Amino acid sequence: MILSVTLSKPAKNISEILGENYVRIKIKRNVASNAKPGEEYLAEFFTAKQVFHKKFSESSLASFLDENAGKTFKSCVERTEDAEIQILSNKKGKITCLERKRDFSKSDFSKSDSAKSDSSNVSSSDSEKKSVSLKNIMMKNAEGGSKNYILKDGIPVPFLVRLGIQTAQGKVISSKFDKFRQINRFLEFVDDVLPSVMKIREEKNDSSPIRVVDFGSGKSYLTFAVHYFLTQIKKIDCEVFGLDLKKDVIEYCSALASELAFPNLKFAVGDISDYSGSSSPDIVVTLHACDTATDFALDYSVKRGVSAILSVPCCQHEINSQLAKSSVPKDSPFEPFLRFGLIKERFAALATDAIRAELLEKSGYKVQVLEFIDAENTPKNLLIRAVKNENCEGGKGFSNLMSVLNINQTLENLLGAKQNS
Repeated sequence: MILSVTLSKPAKNISEILGENYVRIKIKRNVASNAKPGEEYLAEFFTAKQVFHKKFSESSLASFLDENAGKTFKSCVERTEDAEIQILSNKKGKITCLERKRDFSKSDFSKSDSAKSDSSNVSSSDSEKKSVSLKNIMMKNAEGGSKNYILKDGIPVPFLVRLGIQTAQGKVISSKFDKFRQINRFLEFVDDVLPSVMKIREEKNDSSPIRVVDFGSGKSYLTFAVHYFLTQIKKIDCEVFGLDLKKDVIEYCSALASELAFPNLKFAVGDISDYSGSSSPDIVVTLHACDTATDFALDYSVKRGVSAILSVPCCQHEINSQLAKSSVPKDSPFEPFLRFGLIKERFAALATDAIRAELLEKSGYKVQVLEFIDAENTPKNLLIRAVKNENCEGGKGFSNLMSVLNINQTLENLLGAKQNS
């Protein structure tokens, strides 16, 4: 566990990377009894005249150190429960990591110790105790680069710059790194389903541009990302469309698409529940479409015969509210899940998405339920990936579950599953 970190000797372009001319950063463990999840560390960012405060979770601190220790700051001293680690970089950018077992009689990393490498005296058990952030830094140095993201840190991507994810030089802004990882992770899912989508199009002899619809596009990070990925990286002709209820957001995204000269990227104000569209898409994506908005998106996808669906559900309130009113027998195996509010809420969310997955299987899709991104970044981290496959058999368990729980589910009614079953 990291106890404290001190970063100093900032790079000349630090204001471009972190937004201020910080001269030093001090980070310590938050020992307050009322500390909330995600606030495990307290940080002080010092400029010449001001001090700024920020809180980190364990995962966000590890990401911050991976990005800045020995890079944005040429000196970093990290203290764990049993080791002190100094990360240094020279004028050529070479990063050196020195570690020694903590001497609790001293508070600082001594110059004599930091000047020599004690690697020969460090036992294997000591090495295994290095912090996660140090291991990541060393792995990056060994590999000669950062994680192999589809969109690269350090290479400017116009829409990422304009949406405030990267600086003009392509450096990912530290506070936006979680969003950067989220975008890249979603593109990995798109890349996974592309071969199946292209095969289905080939079987249909469809040579038109591949069509993608993003329901509930919001600020459209993913909409722009999918368009960029298909056109600039995969070199695939495409049409991408984003739909959202917020007029001001859609106007901004439309203007940005025009400014970036993306003619086949369109946006419109509208409600998923009554959207029809002029032509059926090949891929439908939804990121955190709230509650039954996800069901309307899945219903549209199934009825239009969409080849692939990538959906990250959010705020599954419908079944939770029904469970509050339903009369589940006390001898039901599900009764213990409904007795406590928090457990009932999580159970209802899982039941909702399990039913959705089974209904998609019943509608001819091969379905996988996957982790979208680390739970530390967002609790809404479940992704439903469905690819059209008429030979897929499934969807046999949802009626039982709904009957036992005495509930209805919007998607079942929309698909007419009751009448067809």
